Amino acid sequence: MSTAQPNGPFSEPARSATRPMRELLDLLASMRFAITLLSVICIASVIGTVVKQHEPYNNYVNQFGPFWAEVFDKVGLYAVYSAGWFLLILAFLVISTSLCIARNTPKILSDLKSYKEGLREQAMRSFHHKAEGRLALAPAAALTRVNELLVAHGWQARAQVRANGTMVAARKGMANKIGYLAAHSSIVLICLGGLLDGDLVVRAQMALLDKKAYAGGGLIADVKPEHRLPLANPTYRGNLLVTEGGRAGTAVISMSDGVVLQDLPFDVELKKFIVEYYETGMPKLFASEIVIHDRDSGSTTAATVKVNEPVFHRGVALYQSSFDDGGSQLTLRALPLKGRGEPFTVQGAVGGSTRLTKAPAGADGQADAEALTLEFTGLRVINVENFGDAETPQAAGSATDVRKVDLANTLDKHLGSGVKGSRDKLLRNIGPSVSYKLRDASGQAREFNNYMLPVELDGQRVFLAGVRETPAEPFRYLRIPADEQGAIDGWWRMAGALRDETLRDKAVRRYVAKATPPDKPQMAEQLFTTAQRALALFAGAEPVRASAARPQDNALGGLPALAQFVEASVPEGERARISEVLLRIVNGCLLELANLSREQAGQPPLGSDEATQRFMTQAVLSLSDAAFYPAPMLLQLGDFKQVQASVFQVARAPGKTLVYLGAVLLIVGVFAMLYIRERRLWIWLAPADAAADTPNDSPAKPHAEGPAGGTKLQAALSTTRRTLDTDAEFDMLKTALLHDAAPAAAAAPKDTP
Repeated sequence: MSTAQPNGPFSEPARSATRPMRELLDLLASMRFAITLLSVICIASVIGTVVKQHEPYNNYVNQFGPFWAEVFDKVGLYAVYSAGWFLLILAFLVISTSLCIARNTPKILSDLKSYKEGLREQAMRSFHHKAEGRLALAPAAALTRVNELLVAHGWQARAQVRANGTMVAARKGMANKIGYLAAHSSIVLICLGGLLDGDLVVRAQMALLDKKAYAGGGLIADVKPEHRLPLANPTYRGNLLVTEGGRAGTAVISMSDGVVLQDLPFDVELKKFIVEYYETGMPKLFASEIVIHDRDSGSTTAATVKVNEPVFHRGVALYQSSFDDGGSQLTLRALPLKGRGEPFTVQGAVGGSTRLTKAPAGADGQADAEALTLEFTGLRVINVENFGDAETPQAAGSATDVRKVDLANTLDKHLGSGVKGSRDKLLRNIGPSVSYKLRDASGQAREFNNYMLPVELDGQRVFLAGVRETPAEPFRYLRIPADEQGAIDGWWRMAGALRDETLRDKAVRRYVAKATPPDKPQMAEQLFTTAQRALALFAGAEPVRASAARPQDNALGGLPALAQFVEASVPEGERARISEVLLRIVNGCLLELANLSREQAGQPPLGSDEATQRFMTQAVLSLSDAAFYPAPMLLQLGDFKQVQASVFQVARAPGKTLVYLGAVLLIVGVFAMLYIRERRLWIWLAPADAAADTPNDSPAKPHAEGPAGGTKLQAALSTTRRTLDTDAEFDMLKTALLHDAAPAAAAAPKDTP
C-alpha cells in the first residue's frame, strides 16, 4: 500500500497553487514584455521632448485649446517623467529586466566555465559545420598538433581522454554572453539613475515631510518653510536666477501645481554676464563670472560658468541655462496719439510698473481721466534679423514672432506679417527693442514691442511699433517713416496736425490754391469742399455712413474710411475713378499739412525729390493705420541702462554615475552581442582501427599508440550566428587540421542550410 502523502510538497495541489506565480514570473521575464515596455517608454519620452514640461497651464490652453489641454492634463503629458503611469512602466521594466538577468545569469556563468567536452562523437555528424579525415600521425602526435593549432588561433581548449579516443573541446568569443549581461544590466542602471535624478524623490519628500507646492507670488525670502526642501535633499534640479552684482542661494523647482524652493549650501554672486557675438551679430559665447560663497566654511571660490562647461561645488552642479533681464533701467518717451498732448517721459525698470493717465485734451479741451497701468516686461539690446529675402512676396496669415523671422518679410504689409523666405540669409543687428504692456482698469492688457532705431525696409527707414492682443498671437507692426534727421518727430508732428481742425483747413486752402487751374477759378469752392471732407474722413473727424451691403462697418478714419465713403455714396461704375481722385486730393492735402507742421517747428518745407515721395507714401499708410492703433500713446525707447541676469540650472544628481555606468555597459554589451560570435569546436581523435564509441562515463583506459594506419579525426563547430566569416573560419581550420590527411580520407560535406 502506498504511503505517499497527498498534501506533500510535490503533490499536484501544491504545483497547481504555484503555477500562476511561475506564469507571472515567466511573463515578467519574457523578452517580448520588456521590449513592449521599452517601446512605450520611448514613445512617452518623445512626447515629453516635444511637449514642453512644467509650463503654466494657460500656455497649454493657448497651444492646444481648452478641450485638449484638459485631456492632456488628465493623462499627465505636461509632466511625463513624473506621471504615475510612466513611473509604473519604468518600475515594471526594471523588474522585468532584473528577472531576465536573475534567470539567465546562472546558466551564463555555467556556460562560461564549461567546455562541453562530454559531447558524444556520433552527435558531431549532425552539426552544420563538420569534417572527417584520417591522419598519418599517431594519436598522441595528432593531439599535440591539434593543441598547437588551437593555441595559435586563440582557442581555449580542454581534452577528455576516453577509452577509445580523445575529445578536444575548444571555445572562442565567450564575451558574447558577457555582452548580454552588460546590455541588460545597463537598462536597469539607466532606469534607476533616471528615477533617482527625477522628481520622484522630491515628491516622496513632499509627501513624507508634509511639504506643499507654492502657487503664489512675492519675494523668495517671504515663502514659508512648508514650501522649502531641506538642505540634506539628496537629489534635485532647479533654476537659480542671479542679477549682476547680486547674490542668490535658493533654487526654484517647478512642479505641475506650483513651485517648491530648495535652499543651497552656498550663495552664488554674479560678477558679470558675458555675451560675445560673431560679425553677423549672432551670439557665440554665453558665460557668467561668479563667486561661490560657502555658507558653512565662509570660503569664497571664483569660477566661470559657460555653456556645456558647468561648475561643481559640494556635489552640486551649476549649468549655464539661459539669461534674463535683471531689472534694466528704462527711459521711455511717450508720444500722444489722441488729442493735442505734448510728449512726456516715463521712467521705470524691467519687471516694474507705473500708472499712466491719458491726459491729452480732446476736441472739447477736457482731459480723459481713464487710467492705464504700464508694465515694463523686457529689454532686448541685440536683435539679429535676416534681411536676405526682402523681395519675397508675403503669405498672409502665416505670422510668427518677429524675433524668429525675417523682418523684411514679416513687415511687408503695414500691420501684417509673413513667412520666411528661401533665399540666402543676410543677418543684421537692428538694435535695441523694448516690450511693455498697457493694462486697463478691467485688467485687460495688450502687449507692445517697439524698436529704438529705424530699420531700412524697401528703401525707406521706418520705426517699428508692434502690438498683439494675446501671447499666442504674433506681433503686428506699424511702420512709421523716419524723417531726414532719422527721428520719429516729423511723422508725429504731422499726425498731431491731422488732428487739428484749424491746421487741416489751412492745409486744404493751400492745396486748393495750388491745384485750382488759373483759367477755372470757379472750381476752387467745390474743390475746397471736397478736399475738406476727404481730409476730415481720413482724420476720423467726420462719421462715415455705412454701406447697405455692410451696415455693421464703422471705419474710424484713414484709408478704410475713404473706401467706406466711396462704397456707400458712389455708384459702382464710378468708384474706381472717384477713389483715384480722392487719393490724389488727400495726398496733396497731407503734403501741405506736413509742411505746416514743419513751419511750426521752425523747419524748412519738404523738397520735391524721391526721398520726400517715399516719406509721404509711407506716412500716408502709417497715418491710416494709426487710427486703429489700440493705445492712446506710442512709447519710444529713449535711453536705458542694462542690468543682466544669469539663469543657472543647479542639480544634485547622484543617479548620474549610474547613468554613465549604464551607458558604458550598454555600449560594451551591444558591441559584444553584435560583433563577437560565440563559437565552440569539438575535435575527436581516435586510432584509425578503434571501435565504436563507448559511453562517456566509462572508465578511461590508455590506448596504444595505434597501428601504422594513423588517427581518425572528426571535427564539428557550433556558433550562435551563421555568417560568411564563420564559414571561412571553419574552412581554414578544416584545411589546417586535414592538410596531411591520407588520400582516401574525405571531409564530410556540409548539410545544406
